[in-house]
Amino acid sequence: MAQHVARPTVNTPALPAKLPLSAIAPWAAFFGILMLVLLYFVGAEQGATSVVNGTDVHEWVHDARHLLGFPCH
Repeated sequence: MAQHVARPTVNTPALPAKLPLSAIAPWAAFFGILMLVLLYFVGAEQGATSVVNGTDVHEWVHDARHLLGFPCH
């Protein structure tokens, strides 16, 4: 009866695909603008610079204001 000997195989690690900057740039710009808009609504949407009348936006983001350190009252 013949015996089979297991031989280790060398596996080269798979390299991640490189993404070109032109593929990432539109998404980075989109999320950057989105974050600025959200920061505005959380941090400054109240008073003289208000875009929305009333206090509805302030009430919706009230806890986020305190969490991020913005004073509101």
